Amino acid sequence: MAVRAVRGAVQLERDEAGHMGERVGALLTAVLERNGLTQEDLISIWFTATPDLHCDFPAAAARGLGIVDVPLICAQELDIAGAMPRVVRVLAHIDTDRPRSEVAHVYLGAAAALRKDIAQ
Repeated sequence: MAVRAVRGAVQLERDEAGHMGERVGALLTAVLERNGLTQEDLISIWFTATPDLHCDFPAAAARGLGIVDVPLICAQELDIAGAMPRVVRVLAHIDTDRPRSEVAHVYLGAAAALRKDIAQ
């Protein structure tokens, strides 16, 4: 097994806790499914949110999925003029046999525009 990192992002339609939980939960589920992972393969997850999101911690969505024994941390994205609003990003460290070139990074909905070079 190797330690790899998988990236992802999702744009929220509104700053509401329930909506954040749904969208971040969908992002995490897609990251796991597209990479053939289980929660046991997770080492840690970093979440960032743009400064316009205040409703909840993105990590709460992970806890809602039952990811309770994995270290999680949340941080705020840089406030860059013209950046896409209401975005939650994820950087998950994983144990996997996949080579780096086969790690599937997940950008849902409008967030796919953030990384057209690696979004799958």
